[in-house]
Amino acid sequence: MERTEASTTNEPCTLNGNQALTIREWPESERPREKLLERGPQALSDAELLALLLGSGIPGCSAVAMARALLKDFGCLRHLLSAQLPRWRRKGIGEARYAAVQAAMELAKRHLHEELRAGSPLTTPQATHRFLRAQLRDRPYEVFCCLYLDNRHRLIAFEELFRGTVDCAQVHPREVLRQALLHNATSVILAHNHPSGALDPSPADDFITRRLKDLLALMDVRIVDHVIVGEAGCYSFAEHGLL
Repeated sequence: MERTEASTTNEPCTLNGNQALTIREWPESERPREKLLERGPQALSDAELLALLLGSGIPGCSAVAMARALLKDFGCLRHLLSAQLPRWRRKGIGEARYAAVQAAMELAKRHLHEELRAGSPLTTPQATHRFLRAQLRDRPYEVFCCLYLDNRHRLIAFEELFRGTVDCAQVHPREVLRQALLHNATSVILAHNHPSGALDPSPADDFITRRLKDLLALMDVRIVDHVIVGEAGCYSFAEHGLL
């Protein structure tokens, strides 16, 4: 059985010096699973939702108490969910529970991906931004991606083209053009993330956008937007009049 040491999380798992009640001993209306089934997932706190993924606690520490301690120790839900396995291990959480949390994260990303499935029209920038934030915001390295569109603004494909370091990714314009022609796209949306969290485009971002715009225009492929994903949201070149 996986082990979590309460001392590493600074969250007490006992009440008044006595062993804490297990979740099965709680009033039924307060148990996370029963609460979710009766009132919906939105009624649960972050700790309660996380507890359902963790599955169980340890003697003297319920799954909810464990989840609260982990959230406190990681600082916030986002940092907890994006942490890599070695850090989870240092908190006493093993591979099975880590895998369950990561599977839930991937399902959420795929759920958003279905909103932008091949053949669907991209009718609002907000939907595109939500999708790109889910895909790119928590990457520890820079990633450059393209969304390829047809002449009715429907999504043909989404591809991660280049992966870089914590502060840059080398973009090869010929490869972007090659993939656009391969997909028979008439327009594209460029996107990349800033692991630093900053939203403002760098001089290199401006340069590669102009270069790609000129190159793709030679083949009648239009750049609809270039989106930068940062800590606080997304920066749109189109919305700032830079295309």
